[in-house]
Amino acid sequence: MSTSLNRSEQVAAYLLEIGAVALRPQEPFTWTSGIKSPIYCDNRLTLSFPEVRSYIAGAFAELITSQYPEAEVIAGTATAGIPHAAWVADKLQLPMAYIRDKAKGHGKQNQIEGLISPGQKVIVIEDLISTGGSSIKAAQAIQEAGAEPLAVLAIFSYELDRASDAFAAAKLPLQSLSNYPALIDVALNKGKIAATDVELLHSWRKDPAAFGV
Repeated sequence: MSTSLNRSEQVAAYLLEIGAVALRPQEPFTWTSGIKSPIYCDNRLTLSFPEVRSYIAGAFAELITSQYPEAEVIAGTATAGIPHAAWVADKLQLPMAYIRDKAKGHGKQNQIEGLISPGQKVIVIEDLISTGGSSIKAAQAIQEAGAEPLAVLAIFSYELDRASDAFAAAKLPLQSLSNYPALIDVALNKGKIAATDVELLHSWRKDPAAFGV
């Protein structure tokens, strides 16, 4: 790891290095929702790189220790948040659970797997924040179990206004190890994008619909 990079920049550099994120301002990707986007992010690739996943787990652990020392359970979102939650819980020696997007249709019909008891303070680990809907839904499941979600911590956030508004409305703190503006800065410094692309990339974050649907 380069000592000249801060945490946000280092995570962005790792994601670019392993191909977990790609920037293509001139040929936008199409999301499942139909939104055209100059960025594609697949943080599941971090699982295959021990140095990267270890750095991410350590960064999450440091953040929790410094800002949420009262945390009692680490909960991952299914499926991409699960392994990271497990590594963080192991580093902090805390219980770990995970949260499905909806309750199972068989057996005990659990939405939460693992043990989250009423009154416990929980950190939610997510791999990526786009609109924030799935993360907020996971936090609501924790609340319905009688526990308290302290915050959602993510590897990366697009920092879309829609997500910020949704977390504010839910009164749920959100922090990410890295974000879209940091990624653009690192990508420019590493020659992954041209200087002429920067304004276009920033304009997408301000108004994703401008790229078309």
